[in-house]
Amino acid sequence: MTKSLTITYIPEIEYGVAWDKQKQLVKAIDEQQQDEHLLLLQHPPTYTIGSQRHPEHLLLGPDQLRERGISVFEIDRGGDITYHGPGQLVGYPLIWLDGGKGLDLHGYLRSLEQVVIDYLRQYGIEGSRKPEYTGVWVGDEKICAIGVKFNKCRHRKGFITSHGFAFNVKSGIQEEGFRGIIPCGIQEYGVTSLEDVTGRPFTVEETAQEIVPFFKRVFGY
Repeated sequence: MTKSLTITYIPEIEYGVAWDKQKQLVKAIDEQQQDEHLLLLQHPPTYTIGSQRHPEHLLLGPDQLRERGISVFEIDRGGDITYHGPGQLVGYPLIWLDGGKGLDLHGYLRSLEQVVIDYLRQYGIEGSRKPEYTGVWVGDEKICAIGVKFNKCRHRKGFITSHGFAFNVKSGIQEEGFRGIIPCGIQEYGVTSLEDVTGRPFTVEETAQEIVPFFKRVFGY
């Protein structure tokens, strides 16, 4: 049976609006009123704090956040604090994981990482994992953060995924947002971007288009 996947690219959307959209899609997919979905988008400058809840990893006070125009959301995904902003491709896969077929939630995270690792390989870049952390790394710098939620289905076995990956595309994103936090609570390593590791320019929309075939291949669409 062929799985159907709807793909939507949004050039920029407020974080709260996208979060609400995810919740609506999760409900519709669970009720089988909507195909599985991949949202690809950019957010305005935003810090999101996951379920680990370490407010001390946010290094900016309220006045500094206002001056820089950065919003803060405490959200329902796993993980610690991260940054979203222009120049970063955010991907929210909203897909059904069948609870009756050897469900492997850890494997889902590894598959998300594999999408980005495979994408980087086409440009001769070796993306890797660090056993103690999620995400994709180039050397000792993180290029893609991952944090997900598994929403238990109400109408069938299994889970619907939400949240997802944040892939740094444009150079300079480190200075724009990551300097105001301890990203994912990790102090010993830095962050990088697709432009930094390849030495060539990219647009976020171009990267979104190019990454779709890798996502489809890894997840069997």
